[in-house]
Amino acid sequence: MLKIWYYGGTEYMTDAPSYFDNVYEDEWIEDEFVKEMIQDVDHSTVVSAHVIESPVFGAITPKDLSGGVKVLILMLKDDSFIYNLSNCGNNCAKWVLKIAEKKDLTVYLQHIIRFEGEFEITIMNSGKIVRNPAEYVRELLKVEGLL
Repeated sequence: MLKIWYYGGTEYMTDAPSYFDNVYEDEWIEDEFVKEMIQDVDHSTVVSAHVIESPVFGAITPKDLSGGVKVLILMLKDDSFIYNLSNCGNNCAKWVLKIAEKKDLTVYLQHIIRFEGEFEITIMNSGKIVRNPAEYVRELLKVEGLL
């Protein structure tokens, strides 16, 4: 299940992309689920644990992946922190939900990310469970004090 702290309520990793650069393991990059995320979000193909083929930059290393993919990989592989989902764009939203299907996942968020379809997310600030995009946005706006 996905749990989101919106604009406060918890401590979180402030620079997950830099943290990733120092802690990622080769096995993480070779994981099929991670390869799918990298392909979908960064449009890049994992050749090996040390080489990723980017259509824009050519051969890159895992340290050159986007901040969003790095945060997704950390959410999946490293439970040391609550990660800031604000490092991720809307193209990461479906992957966050998929990770949350595999494990309990608590994240921090500072903007409204576009989750689509049906889901189950707990907004930790209020304790409310939301199940679709309209409920999700409405609850975040309530938490933010805008509704």
